[in-house]
Amino acid sequence: MWSARTAQCQAAGVVEPPHDKRDRERPLAEARRALDAEQLAAARSRGAAMTLAAAVEFALLTAGEDAPQATGPGLARLSPRERELVTLVAQGRTDAQIAGQLFISVRTVRTHLDRIRDKSGCRRRADLTRLALQEGII
Repeated sequence: MWSARTAQCQAAGVVEPPHDKRDRERPLAEARRALDAEQLAAARSRGAAMTLAAAVEFALLTAGEDAPQATGPGLARLSPRERELVTLVAQGRTDAQIAGQLFISVRTVRTHLDRIRDKSGCRRRADLTRLALQEGII
C-alpha cells in the first residue's frame, strides 16, 4: 500500500509528510528481515503499479479478511486481450483511458468488459480488480 501511495503522491506532485515515513519504519524493517532484496523490490514495484484502492483490496486479501469473493471460473477462460483489459481495469483506468491506450473505441472496451463479466461472473470493476489480484496478474 505504501508503494501505491508513494507513486500516487509523486504523480500528483504531493510531498508525503515526514510523520508518514516515520510510521513506516518499523513495518518496513520487518519486511526487510522477512524478504530478500529481490522480493522486496518486486513487492515495491507491484505496489507502485496499483491504484491505492487496488492496493487496499490486495492488503485485505493477503491479510485474510473476509472480502466478498468473485464467483465464477476466474480468468482461465479469458483471451489474452481480455486479460489485458482486466489488468488495466485493476490499475484504475477508465474506459476512455483503456480505449486510448489500446487504440480501440470506448464501445469496443465496453463490449470486451461485458464479455469478461459474462465469463468471469464479476459484475463490478471492484470485483474484476479483486479477481486480478487473486490471480496474480497485477
